[in-house]
This record gives sequence, C-alpha cells and structure tokens, in this order.
Amino acid sequence: MSPGDRRSPGDEDSGESAQDSSGKPAQESNEGSTQESSAEIDDRSAENGRAESTDHLRDDDQRVTDEQQATGNFQSHTASQESESLWRRFRTARDGPLLLLREVLISGGIVLLIGLVLFGISGVWPPMVAVESESMEPNINQYDLIVVSEPGRFAAEEADRKGVVTAASVSDGEHESFNQPGSVVVYDDPSSFGPPIIHRAHFYVEDNENWYDRANPAYVSADNCAELTHCPAPHAGYITKGDNNASNSQYDQANGIAPVVRPEWVTGIAQVRLPHVGYIRLALTGAASFGPLFPAGISAVGASTAYAIGRRQIWEN
Repeated sequence: MSPGDRRSPGDEDSGESAQDSSGKPAQESNEGSTQESSAEIDDRSAENGRAESTDHLRDDDQRVTDEQQATGNFQSHTASQESESLWRRFRTARDGPLLLLREVLISGGIVLLIGLVLFGISGVWPPMVAVESESMEPNINQYDLIVVSEPGRFAAEEADRKGVVTAASVSDGEHESFNQPGSVVVYDDPSSFGPPIIHRAHFYVEDNENWYDRANPAYVSADNCAELTHCPAPHAGYITKGDNNASNSQYDQANGIAPVVRPEWVTGIAQVRLPHVGYIRLALTGAASFGPLFPAGISAVGASTAYAIGRRQIWEN
C-alpha cells in the first residue's frame, strides 16, 4: 500500500456513510417519501375539487332560487295589475258587456236586499208568495204577489193563539183582510204534493166536531154531517175557502181540496198585495207561460237601455 492510499479509520467510516447515502437503500427511502407527498397532494387536490364543485352547486342552486323568486314576484305583480285593471274597467265601464253585467248585479243586489229586509220584518221565508189560480178573485187576483208574515206577528186583537182571525169570530167591519172578514192564510198540507194554498179562514173546529150546523149552507152540498166530507172533523183545525164563488163555491174541506187545516200547517198570513208582480216568478218556475211577458220584457229592456244611456251621458258631462 502506498502512502497515498493510506486512510484513517474515520475516513473509512465517512466513505461508508457516503456510500450509504448514495447507495440503493437511500434511493428507496427518497422514492417512498416522494410517493407519499404526491398522494397527499392528490388528496388535497381532490378535496379542493369537491369543495369547489359543492360551491358551484350551491351557487347554481342559489341562482335558480333567485330566478324563481324573481319570476314568481313578476308573475304575482303582473296578476295583481291585471286584476286591478279588470276591476277598474268593471267599475268605470260606460257601455258594453261590463256595464250590462254591473247593472244586472246591482239590480240583483237591490232585490236581495229588499228580500232580506222583508224577511226581517215578516219573520218568514220566503216573505212573498205568487198566486197561481183565480180562487181568491176579486180580492186577490191570479199572478199577484202577496207579502206574508209569520203567524202571530202583527196579529189583531181578535186573533186566536195561532194569530189567525176567523171570519166567524168577528162581525162585519170589525176585522177585514182583503175586503172581507177573516184572515187570508197560506197553508201547506203535508199529504199534498201541490203548492201551498192561500185561502180565507172561515171558522175553527174541534177534534171530532160535527161542524155541519155551523157551515154556511151555500158553501156545502150535503144535507147532513154524514154526507159532508171531513165531518165530523178528524182533528182540530180551520175550515177554509177561496173568495171566488164561481170557481170555489164550497169550503175546501167540502169539495176535497184539503182536509181540516191543522194550525201547524199555516205558514203565513197575507198582509200586502202587489198586483201582477208574481207573474215573473211563476214564469221562471214553469207555473206560467212566458207569452204575456214579452211586452213587459221589451219594456224592461228599453227602460234598462235608456237608464244606461242616461248614466253614460251624466258621466260624460
């Protein structure tokens, strides 16, 4: 060994250490560290990507929500403007269908208000009945409209507990209703399928009473109670009759129109007569034809047109 080749033990250790640091085991360690660092970077990148995607989704959802709210507010505002515009046109229309509709609704409201007022006064609904036949002429005519009240309301001093004044209970001139003594009552027989009947109450009978002797001989065609329908009386109640002696020459109970009228069958007492006004109601319900209504209908249309034109001229001035 030459002097230049001599090395100290420390130098040998240093060489070995250098060899170890530049040898294969050191390279493997560095490669492992590099792979771990790359994996961490990839994980962080993936997490950042997911976070960014979540943020993007949140931003998209918020943008969609904002757009929906803006669209809803716009639609609501537009609908409100359209509704307000339609209401304004309805209130201020001076011609055309809106004017006609408004006038019809106003007229219907007035009629309804009058009906409610009459109901409050009379205490019975409906507060008016239309006369279908001629049985009460000449005092109440066919197609008249009769305002009625609840039995017992506005009752006269001569009235019974039901509020009915019978013709037999008063003298001539003491209590008259529609030009004759006795209350004109509206009664509804539950065993009958026809409309209620409006006739005059003549007298009251008790249960099982022989009322033949109390009857006006001109209003019966029998010679005794056995020959008289509903005699003796099957129950307590009123003997009634229409005022028209030509069409209703006998009591309702004698000619079979109705049995003895129980007090609970009486639904109203006639108070006021409105001539011919009931025709419209009867025509609408099919109880009368529309033929005679054509002149009245033409007059009503003409009056409504003139009324609408007059109001338009007033507004324009």
